[in-house]
Amino acid sequence: MAGEAVGRVLGTQAASPLSFWIGLAPGKVVQLDDVVVTRRDVPGYGPVLMAGVVTTVEARHEGAAYDSDVFLIADGALPAAVIEVAEVRVTRVEPEVFVPPLPGSTVHLAGAADREQALYFDVMDRRIPLGTGRDGQPLYVNFDFLDGTRGAHVSISGVSGVATKTSFATFLLYSIFNSGVLQEEAANTKALIFSVKGEDLLFLDHDNVRLDENARKVYARLGLPARPFGSVHVFAPPRPGDPNGVPHVAARTHGVSAFYWTLVEFCQDELLRFVFADADDERAGYSLLVGQIGARLKAWAEPVGDGGAVMVRGTACRTFSDLVELLSDQLQDEGERIQWTGAQTPLGTVNAFLRRLRSAVRPLSPIIRGDLPFFRSHSVKTSDAQVSIVDLHNLPERAQRFVVGVVLRGEFHHKESSGTAKPLLFVVLDELNKYAPREGDSPIKEILLDVAERGRSLGVILIGAQQTASEVERRIVANSAVRVAGRLDPAEAARSEYGWLPPAVRERATIAKPGTMFVAQPEIPVPLAVAFPFPAWATRPSEAATRPGNARTPADPFQGLPGVEASGAPAGADPFEEDIPPF
Repeated sequence: MAGEAVGRVLGTQAASPLSFWIGLAPGKVVQLDDVVVTRRDVPGYGPVLMAGVVTTVEARHEGAAYDSDVFLIADGALPAAVIEVAEVRVTRVEPEVFVPPLPGSTVHLAGAADREQALYFDVMDRRIPLGTGRDGQPLYVNFDFLDGTRGAHVSISGVSGVATKTSFATFLLYSIFNSGVLQEEAANTKALIFSVKGEDLLFLDHDNVRLDENARKVYARLGLPARPFGSVHVFAPPRPGDPNGVPHVAARTHGVSAFYWTLVEFCQDELLRFVFADADDERAGYSLLVGQIGARLKAWAEPVGDGGAVMVRGTACRTFSDLVELLSDQLQDEGERIQWTGAQTPLGTVNAFLRRLRSAVRPLSPIIRGDLPFFRSHSVKTSDAQVSIVDLHNLPERAQRFVVGVVLRGEFHHKESSGTAKPLLFVVLDELNKYAPREGDSPIKEILLDVAERGRSLGVILIGAQQTASEVERRIVANSAVRVAGRLDPAEAARSEYGWLPPAVRERATIAKPGTMFVAQPEIPVPLAVAFPFPAWATRPSEAATRPGNARTPADPFQGLPGVEASGAPAGADPFEEDIPPF
């Protein structure tokens, strides 16, 4: 079962049951993340396996006293020997007899069976592939720590544009859906992805034209098919000013639905609080008004017609702007104000509330409507496909907050009312530090905390990504059973939130290449360096094997001129081609 012998346990460094050093034999090499094993016969217990992961490798001259001796040694004028040593952090002792390895004991690279045992893969009844290790062999995560059996939630941190957080999150979803671990629940398990990075995530069900044969071999080694997601539905906001509510997307033309909320739903579901979803709103004096006025709208608003318009105290409102103007008139009238607020309220507080509300008219008007056919399907639903993508990139930040808060609340309440954790719902949310900041409170933060603390029992699993875990609410990060770090900023890596990374791994994370992630899970004492494969699905329009043929584009005045294609691009140019970010 043991692999190649690479050296022996050092006697010049103290060995312990938790770590030891090895001296490498001449011509032998180990690198960081290699798995090694040694054995010791312990009286009364028999052979004891000690397995670990290489965390440090050093080389030095033995016999050199001064720094300048290196030149004399290189010229052959001074005798010295080159010695390489490596530190091993113990991951498993089997049986659990915690004694140190003896100096001089032979150390081997772990063979297949020893590697499975060293990394606890042999006790993972339900495991899903994460990618490959430095040795090119598969690495796994225990699904028990993802589906709520023994833990739940994933926290992914890293520098924007380099850490490939979203790519890893989508690969993790793909692995869950295609590894067979879900068994009969696979068809019913859903994923909800909030997309804020252009239209890059709108083509998960398209083959990736850049996928080569080497990448296909990696998928085969992981036991996964190299294909795109099979069932994807995209939800996008309506185009601003479009009376028909056409989805605001440029490249994708099928499997896309517009989402919005009618004024009737806005009032009946008390969605006003999500208009004030910034942490600063909770600290403002007008925060108490939000609940009061929301309750009044629920009691007084009556549907008008079939377009989702409402009648409030004799005034018809067909747009969000109409509703805001009505509230402005009512709250500035001293006789009407007390009926809305329920108590005497300083005019300054009311004006602060109205200023904040008026500033929401422009960002929220496209998605809060009373002028579109009410019977049309316009809700974000996860029942239509296995993967539902909510495209937010065309919305201002304030509207993004509103959408995330309302959709999450709806899905969480649906899971609560179902009374069962199955089927699972995986929620992928990027920029978590924006929605659940460490300081302050907001309606969205309350929901995310609820998901982090109770979602495990309800079958709602959060896969959150952020540039800086130090700026995310502590309880959300603390409730994440699986923690992942890609490329980290050096200052961020020094924060206490990354205490789960050993010092050497923290340093490596500051120079990690795109596609390399450091994954910590409860069963394995050290984080694993994982290289996940190139996506088999398109991650941007230019990679989609099936081009979106009837994209809605304005008439091109240059169409028909020599050397110009219908898109207005030079002949031979790819109209969807973009600067390809590093993977």
